Amino acid sequence: MKVLVTGASGFLGGRLVRWLVADGGHDISILVRPTSDLRDLGETTDLTLVYGDLTDPQSLARATEGIDVVIHSAARVDERGVRAQFVEENVTATTTLLDSARRNGVSRFVFISSPSALMEYDGGDQIDIDESVPYPRRFLNLYSETKAAAEQAVLAANEPGFTTCALRPRAIWGPGDRSGPIVRLLGRAQAGTLPNLSGGREVYASLCHVDNIVDACVKAATSDNVGGKAYFIADAEITNIWPFMGEVAESFGFPAPTRAANMAVVRAAVTVLDTIWKIPYLAVRYSPPLSTYVLALMTRTSTFDTTAARRDFGYVPVVDRDSGLLEFQDWVQSQGGIAEITRTLK
Repeated sequence: MKVLVTGASGFLGGRLVRWLVADGGHDISILVRPTSDLRDLGETTDLTLVYGDLTDPQSLARATEGIDVVIHSAARVDERGVRAQFVEENVTATTTLLDSARRNGVSRFVFISSPSALMEYDGGDQIDIDESVPYPRRFLNLYSETKAAAEQAVLAANEPGFTTCALRPRAIWGPGDRSGPIVRLLGRAQAGTLPNLSGGREVYASLCHVDNIVDACVKAATSDNVGGKAYFIADAEITNIWPFMGEVAESFGFPAPTRAANMAVVRAAVTVLDTIWKIPYLAVRYSPPLSTYVLALMTRTSTFDTTAARRDFGYVPVVDRDSGLLEFQDWVQSQGGIAEITRTLK
């Protein structure tokens, strides 16, 4: 199988590339910038590097030549950026990659989407939801809005000879995570700047270990049942967010976040921060310290039914939470600890 992976310098893309190399029998191409940090890919030489950028149509045309399967994991993920950047990198880049793939005879296109694409701005808990839930009328932020638009473009592109699908993992975690939500929260917990935002409620989430979404990518790329569909991908365990954060924090030797926040004050502050972060100078340089989006992630229950993925391509989580945590802890320590990993995050 000839596979193109975008986002190979990132957490999920890098883990996927290493899995494909270890599995053998694949010709793997990755789209990279000359400045891409590929250290987490290791010393492997079993890769074809295509230099370019998702915003450069010519490099996407080159990257998809002779490819059977595209797995598109690259995206503008955090909240740093203005609308034009999110649209260009998440929507325009995806539609251009779709067009290049189709013209060059690619037969499969797997898109890494997000459950955030289904979170309503004024919504509440989403408990054990499945893929029948519609897109919201008002999105939480630019990331949610543009991931939803890209996902819809991918699903609409499905046609005979060109099978497309979208996978929706939430809060991917595990070894290799240098900038995801779990790492960012742990960094703030270690610094003593993370209050408990639960408001006294139990907040549950379906998280996704990186190896579980990698396995789902590979299975979806070879299934005949996925055309034009989106799928939730999640760990087997439902996670009670705030006790989980406390458990992980204490395993690294720093206190759990126990300082209760006044939620009325927090919501008022978030309204102000959301307004301030519309200023381009700030938006393009820094992620906001807190936002409506992050507050929703940390205060709303979001759990997902993965029946469709199990039915259509045999998805079963390959890593359980306890085993994954042990591996994650070992990796963090090998990198110098949480403070070192998060030192350069903006």
